[in-house]
Amino acid sequence: MAASKGPMIHSLPQLAGDRMFLADGGLETTLVFHHGMELRDFAAFPLLGTDAGRAVLQEYFRGYLAIARDLDAGFLLDTVTWRANPHWGARLGYDAAALDRVNRASVAFAGALRDAAPEGPFPILVNGVVGPRGDGYAPAAAMPAGEAQAYHAAQVGAFAAAGADMVSAITMTHAGEAIGVARAADAAGLPAVISFTLETDGRLPDGQALGDAIEQVDAETLGSVAYYMINCAHPSHFAATLASGGDWRERIAGLRPNASARSHAELDAATELDEGDPAGLGAEGAALRPLLPSVTVIGGCCGTDERHVAAAAAGWAAAAAA
Repeated sequence: MAASKGPMIHSLPQLAGDRMFLADGGLETTLVFHHGMELRDFAAFPLLGTDAGRAVLQEYFRGYLAIARDLDAGFLLDTVTWRANPHWGARLGYDAAALDRVNRASVAFAGALRDAAPEGPFPILVNGVVGPRGDGYAPAAAMPAGEAQAYHAAQVGAFAAAGADMVSAITMTHAGEAIGVARAADAAGLPAVISFTLETDGRLPDGQALGDAIEQVDAETLGSVAYYMINCAHPSHFAATLASGGDWRERIAGLRPNASARSHAELDAATELDEGDPAGLGAEGAALRPLLPSVTVIGGCCGTDERHVAAAAAGWAAAAAA
């Protein structure tokens, strides 16, 4: 599929720059290691199918909503659909029709959580989460942009039909798949956010430099991506990359780091959760504030929980005030 003739222009409140927005932490690692749950293929979306599963998810997100309320911050309320695509869905017994239902149901679930949240001035956006076709740590089979657009269009379309406010492609390992998701979102009329996984050297898992990936995606989507994020890496992994400079840094508006400074290979092999140091993670993230003037979205990825996100948010707010 070709790119659209011209990208739609979207306005998201987190880009106004006048308010911090929070996201949640590592949903799957929290459920597995803190709640003792078994998630086949690290997929959380099947929990929507039971009362007990929905109750666990409600408790999980309410904790983060409370942190956002206390900080008068906005919140990006993710759908639990990181694995709800054809590859992972088929492994879990979900055909195309079942995946469409679960993706729509996840938007409805997030919308109900938003409606039930205590009234306040802070905005809450329902964020449709798209994950990679393959592993979020390694691009075993890189997808050309056209193939990726066709592959992810159904999930993005379900989000749009169900009333999501935006789409975020999380743990993208290479530019081609990111471009495809962005084009699919543009075609569906939803703002798209691209979040790249980084290795310990600050590069994408396929070896591309972060700045080059951002510039490539912008060039091949006519700048339709609302903003970019970094996820699934510790701040120590990408601090030097950011310090190297480049206008592309201004396109980064969100950070969702890992709790651990271990490599992805080490984390894959670990049998216990490395929670790192929440306060230290917040301090290391805040130290990047001068290099990332556009960042307003703070959350977490693997191994992080409410403690990490609260510390990161406090550190970032203090750095911004200073």
